[in-house]
Amino acid sequence: MESGYATTPFGRRPMTLALVQANAASREIPDGALVEKWQVYRWLCEGKSLVGVGDRALAVLSGLLSFYPDDQISEENGLMVFPSNSQLSLRTHGMPGSTLRRHLAELVTCGVIIRRDSPNGKRFARKGKGGAIEEAFGFSLAPLLTRAAEFQRAAEQVRADSQALRLMRERITLHRRDIHKLIEAAIEEGAPGDWGDVWRRFRAVVDAIPRRAGLTELEAVVADLTALHDEVDMMLENFMNATNPSANESQNERQQSDSNTDSTFVFEPAFEKSGATVEPRPAVAETPRSYPIGLVLKACPEIADYAVHGIGNWRDLMITAAQVRGFLGVSPSAYEEACHVMGQEVAAIVIACILQKAQHINSAGGYLRVLTEKARAGQFSVGPMLMAALKANGKTARMTG
Repeated sequence: MESGYATTPFGRRPMTLALVQANAASREIPDGALVEKWQVYRWLCEGKSLVGVGDRALAVLSGLLSFYPDDQISEENGLMVFPSNSQLSLRTHGMPGSTLRRHLAELVTCGVIIRRDSPNGKRFARKGKGGAIEEAFGFSLAPLLTRAAEFQRAAEQVRADSQALRLMRERITLHRRDIHKLIEAAIEEGAPGDWGDVWRRFRAVVDAIPRRAGLTELEAVVADLTALHDEVDMMLENFMNATNPSANESQNERQQSDSNTDSTFVFEPAFEKSGATVEPRPAVAETPRSYPIGLVLKACPEIADYAVHGIGNWRDLMITAAQVRGFLGVSPSAYEEACHVMGQEVAAIVIACILQKAQHINSAGGYLRVLTEKARAGQFSVGPMLMAALKANGKTARMTG
């Protein structure tokens, strides 16, 4: 049984007012109060950062709880455990005595247990008639009973903070992925804007994320990435609206007629003389001619096999051509230069034509570079190449038919 007095520690260990307060709180146990010992231990393990107790001290507490005979801690079952240091060391996987004493002192300081020392510092229980324990000297587990609700709240708070931190990191991951890919798509599609500056600002935000960031720090990062994501979305939306203001329903069809506004494109741009800067998309064509997308697919049907959702307009063709480029072994630099000199649509048609006769071409990358140089010199037109592919495909169709 526990006395109503505040017990002082044995030997040189000092007494503090905090220990007096802990002793007083441990005596305020409501009638019938009980708690499952391993449940309160799990709460302590989860909320240890708020309680202020360390991992090794919790390992010692686990050893102490193993000496408690019942699963539920209650005043009726007794609140004292009194193992010797040698016994407790065995229950803590052979923890050295000095380490054991240090972590026992930590548990006492944190108010998780209360030390009740005997006159000579030994731990034992004095039994009366019938074997009932009348007085025990050791460690009281009363704080686990009186502070159980506090430990539960600490565990719930840590879980909530951990969940919030995890969700914040997920939002950062999504923003990083989306912004990165949207900038790549904008550059690939030739969307106007200072994408280099946008990319530098994006990397500045990402590179500044601390390795062990807290919730407040991550909230600031999410705010910066959200603003940047909105800016990128707005730039791309303005570009798409300017590129296709009508957004007519025929764009959703896989097979488009010659009258479709997306089906026309000027394939013979005006090229500057050697030494001058070549614009990515020439504004004036020497001999304007229009080819419907249906004609391109009829001449080069194999490229449609590589399209995930089919090819219904020039954008679909350009996206598919960028993927096919890798399958043909054309380097990114060679294709980028072709897009720069010929224009993205023309380069996509050239890739489709190269794919159509890939078995007759030893080096698709080298062939594309030759055509790019001819285009730079104004000696290349995609029209004859497309007509030759259409003629060859027509002959093949008749032979297989």
